[in-house]
Amino acid sequence: MATAKAWVEAIRLRTLPASISGVLAGTGCACHMNGFRLLPCIICLLFAVMAQIVSNFANEYFDYRNGLDAKGREGFRRGVTEGDISPRAMLNAVIILMAVTCALGCSLLIWGGWWLIPIGIAIAVFAIAYSAGPWPLSHHGLGEIAVVIFFGILPVTLTAYLQTGSWSVLPLALPLSLALGLMIANIMIVNNYRDYDDDRKVGKRTLAVIIGTRATAILYMANAIAATIITVMAIIPFTGIWWMLGPVLYVNLSWLLWTEMKASRGHELNPVLGKTAMLVSAFAIWLLITLACN
Repeated sequence: MATAKAWVEAIRLRTLPASISGVLAGTGCACHMNGFRLLPCIICLLFAVMAQIVSNFANEYFDYRNGLDAKGREGFRRGVTEGDISPRAMLNAVIILMAVTCALGCSLLIWGGWWLIPIGIAIAVFAIAYSAGPWPLSHHGLGEIAVVIFFGILPVTLTAYLQTGSWSVLPLALPLSLALGLMIANIMIVNNYRDYDDDRKVGKRTLAVIIGTRATAILYMANAIAATIITVMAIIPFTGIWWMLGPVLYVNLSWLLWTEMKASRGHELNPVLGKTAMLVSAFAIWLLITLACN
């Protein structure tokens, strides 16, 4: 029987700030428009976290089933591959958590209307199609693009809309959602940079495998710079210059993580991944405070 520790490892706690950050940024946009609503905010937060856990569990199950994980891999411990969790138990967890996540999503129809259903279906499909199906996104270099859309653009804009009830928030939310998506994509970039050798051996064509480690490392810093520029351009019209310390601090800390990333290999990159995720969540908190105060 799987231990609680094995299930906690499968959740991949270090990556969960990615799902939380989009909701925080979207809530900041709603606050700026004087449209903050607590209940839809909480439901969006729970939905985002649950959707990521489903995706993480599905990734572990389908990578194991397809023979893409090996024991002793460089990344975080995979419970199914290592024998800590049975494949059947993991599949059952995916099904149960998917049902709970869909129920949470349906509750948001109260504030958004029936048009949310196709978007919810798309999110559910992404959670599974990232690792499964006839054309898994993560196996064809599309993981980072999918992250920008499903962890950046959709959660930020939808959270903002569901709280304000108006698309007038979109001119602010859309550029910030793109910026946050690029930041979150850096978490995956570190993950794929770390797993480059393992993925190449089993034929898993992540973006890192396709473009190489050198270009992948450059992309990490390029994303950080682009996200900083987009954020500054989006918020500087209504904030003071001192608020720009947030983006400046973010890009400088990203530089430090970039240098650490280039100097590390294998499991040494796990702390870099965790720090990248925490930096994104810290930036989202700064964004929430900034937008709420201006």
